[in-house]
Amino acid sequence: MSSVRSDPIHIINPEPIDHFDRLPDSLLLLIFNKIGDVKALGRCCVVSRRFHSLVPQVENVVVRVDCVISDDDCSPSSSSSDKSRAAGPFSNLLRLVFGGIVKPLQALGQFLGPKRPTLNETLNNPSSSSLSVGSGGNDDGEMDQGGVTHHSPTQVLRNFDEIRFLRIELPSGELGIDDGVLLKWRADFGSTLDNCVILGAASVINNVHLQVSEYGSDGFCINNNTTSGSNVGNGDDNGSIPESFYINGGLKLRVVWTISSLIAASARHYLLQPIIAEHKTLDSLVLTDADGQGVLCMKRDQLEELRVKPLSASSASKRTLVPALNMRLWYASHLELPDGVILKGATLVAIRPSEQSASKKEVSDASWLSTAFEEPYGTAAKMLVKRRTYCLEMNSF
Repeated sequence: MSSVRSDPIHIINPEPIDHFDRLPDSLLLLIFNKIGDVKALGRCCVVSRRFHSLVPQVENVVVRVDCVISDDDCSPSSSSSDKSRAAGPFSNLLRLVFGGIVKPLQALGQFLGPKRPTLNETLNNPSSSSLSVGSGGNDDGEMDQGGVTHHSPTQVLRNFDEIRFLRIELPSGELGIDDGVLLKWRADFGSTLDNCVILGAASVINNVHLQVSEYGSDGFCINNNTTSGSNVGNGDDNGSIPESFYINGGLKLRVVWTISSLIAASARHYLLQPIIAEHKTLDSLVLTDADGQGVLCMKRDQLEELRVKPLSASSASKRTLVPALNMRLWYASHLELPDGVILKGATLVAIRPSEQSASKKEVSDASWLSTAFEEPYGTAAKMLVKRRTYCLEMNSF
């Protein structure tokens, strides 16, 4: 009779149901792929054994790097590597979320100092660097206030088995530029540079009604008739570069922009080698920065090329060697975009290795340049490429 009396109680107050158990694995993986962020996925993997088993199957992963550290500080000893492997497949992700307090690793000055170096300092600085994802109580990147545990993206990504789409975001661009100056680049790599496009401007004016100074940052005089209304950008319809551009340092500045961007891109490419070697399921890899300064892209065929073809690298500078290049340059002293943004001293540089066939250049240039940048700078590239073209060459470095 006692068992009979207990039945109504069980009916009225049933045992709680975990509704996540009712969701199929495929739906949970869809959610995890939408999350993407490696730190958030690290937190998910400690929720339950089921989540722990599903997170390694995520295909879409985003790694936001907290800092860039010197190679000497981040090189792990063999014993520590063995301990990491023995601790289980998710030891790095767990430490990423619940890391202990350790002595902070010394970070490169250009990312943690009050001021990043100028372009010339970047070019003359031979020190190498590595990427680091930190954990601890301080999420704002102030490493000198309390301890932070560091793990490289390579270590963290070893916990994922089926990555197809990988995006890595640096805390900032490598190139220190003056306030108001525009400098953006995009580079595609295989085993070496496939192409690169650079967009720069001496200054950016967001309101067409703002007063324009008589002399631009390039040192050349701006025609006052081009500072209002529909005449903006039409002062030099033939696209010719003024003589003052060569005399007052305008060309030299563009050369510095170009070389600096290529060095930054080749250094990023060099850092990606171990990740590409370990993750053979990758279809797409993007290495960008929070400032939107530079974007390095690699598609599946380019990733496979790097795995099978030896990499030409400079071990001293820790970057991929840049091959001999053919470059084309377009310039406008004053360029007004449809949304009212004005670029002063706007410059577009399209770069390809000299050894690439002319037919490949002709077929791909239109789509390549028009999709290199997000708006409004994609429109700026389209407008500049219609102007007069200047051809240059550069030796390998």
